Amino acid sequence: MKIPEAESSEVTKITPNPNLEQIYAQLLSHIGEDLARQGLQKTPQRASEAFQFLTRGYNQTIDEVLNDAIFDEEYDEMVIVKAIEFYSVCEHHLLPFLGRCHVGYIPKKKIIGLSKIPRIVDMFSRRLQVQERLTRQVALALEEALHPLGVAVVIEAQHMCVMCRGVQKQHPIMMTNVMLGAFRDEDSTRAEFMRCIQTA
Repeated sequence: MKIPEAESSEVTKITPNPNLEQIYAQLLSHIGEDLARQGLQKTPQRASEAFQFLTRGYNQTIDEVLNDAIFDEEYDEMVIVKAIEFYSVCEHHLLPFLGRCHVGYIPKKKIIGLSKIPRIVDMFSRRLQVQERLTRQVALALEEALHPLGVAVVIEAQHMCVMCRGVQKQHPIMMTNVMLGAFRDEDSTRAEFMRCIQTA
């Protein structure tokens, strides 16, 4: 699996958080570092800003993300957005996991603006997560917003908590999926979706 490319350069304003900066300063001190060292003098501030950026999904709601971009349309064939890159933080070790998310749905008289599906993935991934929950949250959000005939979400990801600590294995890829409606009930529909995302 290729490492996801960088996200678009949308500006996300980070509000300074002195309490979080102090926590990072204490962390550095507790591991034996010298906070007066030139390279670390601004690290608490930078780390605070980085962590707030990585968890900015807590400050978003699904209504804000969708922004009324749901449209009436007489289309009832499968819609797939595949290979959506994402970055998240594992809630068990506060280490990153990253990968690709593939999303499909079968409309029932309503479609969603194309950019909204990656934005939904981003909103939920930018929180402390486990991959299983992330997969389900994306699927349920689409189901609730569109009431489609079916929703499918597959996530494949690499976890730094496996790669750089613990078992220290570099190549495992974790795959999770949630199938709702037609994707769960009909083997042929699910198989068509899986064939389509295999070329991602």
